[in-house]
Amino acid sequence: MALAPISAQSFNDKADNIVGEYLTDRGGSKSKVRVTKNSDGTYNAQVFWVEKPLDAEGKKRKDVKNPNKQLRNVDIDKVVVMEGLKYDAKDKQWGDTKIYDPSKGIRVKVTAEFESAKKLKLRGTILGIGTTLYWEKIK
Repeated sequence: MALAPISAQSFNDKADNIVGEYLTDRGGSKSKVRVTKNSDGTYNAQVFWVEKPLDAEGKKRKDVKNPNKQLRNVDIDKVVVMEGLKYDAKDKQWGDTKIYDPSKGIRVKVTAEFESAKKLKLRGTILGIGTTLYWEKIK
């Protein structure tokens, strides 16, 4: 008996499907991000590994471009990139928050939805201009 293929949409059916670990590759800069669920039902995403954690002097890289000066001393492999991400059951996607790009020091509106079991599509927009990123679910 053959099994019917599971549609990408089915991975968007449950809010907690987003919880897990992801590999990201932004312009050749690889990192791993962990998405966790908060007690209020929202989700956070935090970097827990970067391919190149050290600067040219051999020191741990910091989040030096963060617009919040109090966070500029956070190790680059501990940066929180999303807080308070919410699931929209009607649209079957996550959003209603901003994603932070430590390479540019900016936050932009974000929506997220699975294209497949292992491919999370994140669409970031600012002033109507957008870009799409893909995170590969590894755990």
